[in-house]
Amino acid sequence: MKHPFFNRVCSVTLAMFVVVALVAGVSTTYAQSSIAEQLDALLNSSTGQSAIWGVYIHDIENDEPLYSYNADKALTPASNQKVFTTAAALDILGADHRYHTYLYFDGEVDGSVLRGDLIIRGSGDPTFGSSHFRGNNPLRTWARELADMGVTRIEGRVVGDDTVFPYAPYADGWDIAHVIRESFAPPSGGLVYGDNVIRVHLQATQPGQPPRVRGEPDGYFEIDNRATTSSRGAGRFASINRRVGQETVTITGSVTRNYRGSVRLPVADPTSYTLYNMHVALERAGVQVDGPLVNVAELPEPPSYDTLEPLLVHRSPPMSEIVNLINKESNNLYAEQVYRSLGWDGSLEGATRRVRTMLTQAGINSRGMTMLDGSGLSRKALVTPEALGRLLAHMHSHEHADVFRESLARPGEHRSTLQYRLAGTDVRAKTGSLQGVRTLSGYTTAADGRPLAFVVFANNFAIPAHRIRNLTDSMVMSLTTSSFAEAQ
Repeated sequence: MKHPFFNRVCSVTLAMFVVVALVAGVSTTYAQSSIAEQLDALLNSSTGQSAIWGVYIHDIENDEPLYSYNADKALTPASNQKVFTTAAALDILGADHRYHTYLYFDGEVDGSVLRGDLIIRGSGDPTFGSSHFRGNNPLRTWARELADMGVTRIEGRVVGDDTVFPYAPYADGWDIAHVIRESFAPPSGGLVYGDNVIRVHLQATQPGQPPRVRGEPDGYFEIDNRATTSSRGAGRFASINRRVGQETVTITGSVTRNYRGSVRLPVADPTSYTLYNMHVALERAGVQVDGPLVNVAELPEPPSYDTLEPLLVHRSPPMSEIVNLINKESNNLYAEQVYRSLGWDGSLEGATRRVRTMLTQAGINSRGMTMLDGSGLSRKALVTPEALGRLLAHMHSHEHADVFRESLARPGEHRSTLQYRLAGTDVRAKTGSLQGVRTLSGYTTAADGRPLAFVVFANNFAIPAHRIRNLTDSMVMSLTTSSFAEAQ
């Protein structure tokens, strides 16, 4: 899961020293002991004894395990689940795979008037209108192109077809608080737009008066503004509340007298959100829409695409760029959309079957694992560190190995989950975080130049998370400073 904020440090060099010093009784001179001895010492420290750990280190060159601790135990992976998702996406769909979203017209053309239905047929594309790809606003592009064709009016409905995926916006085990309020947990669907997120802007007015509130896009959310502007210059922020499945937001509490800012909230219905934005785009382009916005499920029968030719088509960036964003920035919506795309029927269950088949074909044991989503937001998901470590080893020689490795974050890399971690080390890795869970997996190189795959899971801890993170980083740094031969 992507954090709203990354932990920052004033000095990366100092942090690397402190990481090890924080572990009581552990030598800071890695070369004096074997990798196994160093890892054992770290796990037996006071911090190590405060969590349930699963650790697996694999020697890629000799294709054999180098170190194992609870590696066969099923543990919560958090966003390390995305490693399974992205590896399977490259293996099953390929690095060059692109999503195609189509705009159809079903009706008759009468001069500048389209008499019939305008249909947006989704493919599950997570990038459709996404803010993560500049210049990617297909609805506005389509609206302008229709206007350029001379269309001034649509006497019919605007229909959204999301049936490429069965209706399952959230996976089992997602936190209800995340679903309601967090922009990192938007719903999935066959037709999504703009990351399925709305900005709500708030600005203070006069003390005692309601703040100005505006949604972006304006008018989609129904906003019940019960908040006030405070005379205080600092203090608690207003609360934003809503019910599951509703696009009504209630704002209570107060904002400070000089406050001006915004929050990002997930939408509840991706298809309705897409259609609303299409309607706005058409009107701004000078195209009047007379009919309602309709989900294809509300029609008496679905459109017959065999008799229709698409008016316009939007192609996504290639899968290589999509998995890069999933792993580096830990984008949950992208991971969920891609995961559903793996299944023959677009379902979560179908995707899980395909991933298990891939693992079996790679000689990886998936028994005892529970994969419920593509992002790792589910608290019911369970995987073994060994299975993940062996998957990393398998992907090291995969036909898309370079794409996969490049998708993993580097220490200090801007806008990645390792931006402030493991500076100066030769590491490519994926982070994971939920309450009481911290995970890290990826690749590194031993001092003698041999490639290693590593997995470190920490579950069920109640101590400050930074102590777990520091211990995890210490384990990884011990691998980079010790030669492979010492562990023989």
